[in-house]
Amino acid sequence: MTHLVVSVPSEELAADLQPLPDGVDLVVWPMDSPSPRERFDLVVPPYMSMSRVLERLKGVDVGLVQGQSIGYEGVAELLPPGLPFANAASVHEASTAELALALVLASQRQLPSFVRSQDARAWHPVAADSLADRNVLVLGFGGVGKAVAARLAPFETHVTAVATRARIEGGVEVHTLDDLPTLLPTAEIVILTLPGGDATQHLVDAEFLAALPDAALVVNVGRGTLVDTDALVSELQAGRLRAALDVTEPEPLPGDHPLWSAPGTLIAPHVGGASSAMRPRIAKLVRTQIERMLAGQEPLNVVIDGEE
Repeated sequence: MTHLVVSVPSEELAADLQPLPDGVDLVVWPMDSPSPRERFDLVVPPYMSMSRVLERLKGVDVGLVQGQSIGYEGVAELLPPGLPFANAASVHEASTAELALALVLASQRQLPSFVRSQDARAWHPVAADSLADRNVLVLGFGGVGKAVAARLAPFETHVTAVATRARIEGGVEVHTLDDLPTLLPTAEIVILTLPGGDATQHLVDAEFLAALPDAALVVNVGRGTLVDTDALVSELQAGRLRAALDVTEPEPLPGDHPLWSAPGTLIAPHVGGASSAMRPRIAKLVRTQIERMLAGQEPLNVVIDGEE
């Protein structure tokens, strides 16, 4: 019988994985101390501190490292050579898309102003912008981008997406980055779902922002590095654009940063995947990886093959 040794970072995840098939030796290792074993078939690092603990895998024989995030920029530089790595595609897409839609609706319908009015016990009705009939540009059409587009469809929006390859997918017209100069002038809402990394660093720069129409809304649920923060702050302070941001650069956002007080800005503290959906979905993914490895099948979501 095939025997697997699996490491998870918490008793909670260990409990969520039960019952496991026969032949699985499950070890709880938060990776805050040296490895308790010389060999692991599967290691799941902690969620928010993975980048700080990957060095503990040096010298450990590991079959697969299973991350708990979709993004994996910078992991290859931190992971000991030769170790394959899988991301958590399928875990966070729904929650991140929910937050993207929530940020859009809150900004369009001016919910932050209503919260402030409620705190002051003041009745201040406003005529706000609708989401219906808006031209929405989704920048990035991977798992999160597709989930965002699917949730926008019932709101009677006009959705256009941008990705590396032009196509029609799921009823959504997908353009390439080369088409941005013609798409941006009519984009009333731009939702960023791209990953970080050198290829997307400051893709949303001063030129990009200047091409948007007045009062356009920039929503970022991808990575803070997608946006040139200084350029965005300049547009926000001028009152020309609006922003709803789950991710920022820098992050966490310092208390004296001008984004906090920029007009028309709504900020969430990088909580796109932080919902009740994560716990059962990461358990499902890890359990699937275990079952596939027991069956001699290739694991899912391998984004770093580990070849030196």
